[in-house]
Amino acid sequence: MFKVSERLAALSPSETLAMSQKSNELKAQGIDVINLSVGEPDFNTPDHIKAAAKQAVDNNYSFYSPVPGFLELRKAICLKLKNENNLEFTPDQIVCSNGAKQAICNVLLTILNKDDEVIIPAPYWVSYPEMVKLGEGKSVFIYSDIENDFKISPEQLEKAITEKTKAIILCSPSNPTGSVYSKEELQGLAQVLAKHPQIIILSDEIYEHINYVGTHESIAQFEEIRDRVVVINGVSKGYAMTGWRIGWIAAPKWIASACGTLQGQYTSGACSVAQKAAEAAYTGNQSCVETMRAAFERRRNLVVELVRQIPGMKVSVPQGAFYVFPDCSAYLGKSFNGKVIENSADLAMFLLETAHVASVGGVAFGAPHCIRFSYATSEDNLKKAFERIQQALNKLQ
Repeated sequence: MFKVSERLAALSPSETLAMSQKSNELKAQGIDVINLSVGEPDFNTPDHIKAAAKQAVDNNYSFYSPVPGFLELRKAICLKLKNENNLEFTPDQIVCSNGAKQAICNVLLTILNKDDEVIIPAPYWVSYPEMVKLGEGKSVFIYSDIENDFKISPEQLEKAITEKTKAIILCSPSNPTGSVYSKEELQGLAQVLAKHPQIIILSDEIYEHINYVGTHESIAQFEEIRDRVVVINGVSKGYAMTGWRIGWIAAPKWIASACGTLQGQYTSGACSVAQKAAEAAYTGNQSCVETMRAAFERRRNLVVELVRQIPGMKVSVPQGAFYVFPDCSAYLGKSFNGKVIENSADLAMFLLETAHVASVGGVAFGAPHCIRFSYATSEDNLKKAFERIQQALNKLQ
């Protein structure tokens, strides 16, 4: 009997992608499903970026690129980091990959040995622990809740560090919570990490441009830890380019070189045409970024108000990204047609089947009492979705 490898058998399917697939299956049956499960802007890629891609095709960018990406793109990323984040990097510290997801996984596979520990604040993006598993490491979770805006403290971080700690993954603005760490909060974490020079800091900043509190703050700004920080970013969220699959790291040279070696053996360089589109995203007019950010902020305000109208739902006001992550504990333990809602994954399935609204239960994010709704859809869809959600929840006994 053939079996998959133990490595693969240990992995869990992505719950976000699974819920999106289930909603698409219902849509294919003619059911009007509103999808609030997917972490994807509903805007089209801006025209000047598409034009650059068309030009790249006409200019025959149809050959392999260097493994870490075209030099022009890496220079554009360095300029972006300097101008927007006041961070100094050189092109040989940049590696472009097939999305930020591959970029993160590259780093973990590069630095982890068996049983190395990786600290992951919870709630967390679903793929972090699975990537740690691929690297044969162990995830160490630091839990937070809605009362502290889903952010960890320096004291919690210090307590979680052991002699086996190899890395920490921070995500700000956060998926799934929308929380954003301030400069002062990041400085507190940096002061702890400065005392532990063996720890690599992975700073996932993919939602940087979808920020409702002003200037984005990166933990890479602190001199005492800068040589151990890997910044992860890309064009998917801020430029509505999810399908173009361009993410990148800005890292210490030894990590960048190692990631280039790894990537060279299993994917090589990212799509040549998509790289030229990403270059145009970074070097072109940035007004499109602000237009989309402002739209997301209006939707954020709407959705927070809609969730607050649902009895028993507790919600914090997200400061970035395009998710709300309410505490739905009041509905756990209730039932419908004899089926008990044990956790938020059950609740998400109930809402899909009863309200025809797709969401993602917080179980997948390490928070079984919360549920994630994406507001990356129109205001009309959002109003209709939460009307359906409230009607469905009223049926629970």
